[in-house]
Amino acid sequence: MKESHLRSMIKAVSWRVFGTLATMIIAYFITRKIEMTLYIGLFEFVSKIGLFYLHERIWSAISLGISTMNTTQLWR
Repeated sequence: MKESHLRSMIKAVSWRVFGTLATMIIAYFITRKIEMTLYIGLFEFVSKIGLFYLHERIWSAISLGISTMNTTQLWR
């Protein structure tokens, strides 16, 4: 099964929302500045979502660990 570009993007966004919230909590505890926390969170969100999407697309092109099975084998 090969994932669509849309599915990879939706997964990247949902994962980054959770990751960014964690980063922002940590940033706030370190800086105690809301403005700095928001800048860090925004930068982290945008950069890592792009990197995750690229990572997913590269791995979708790699067959390592994926077995190919014809459909007749599934019915046996």
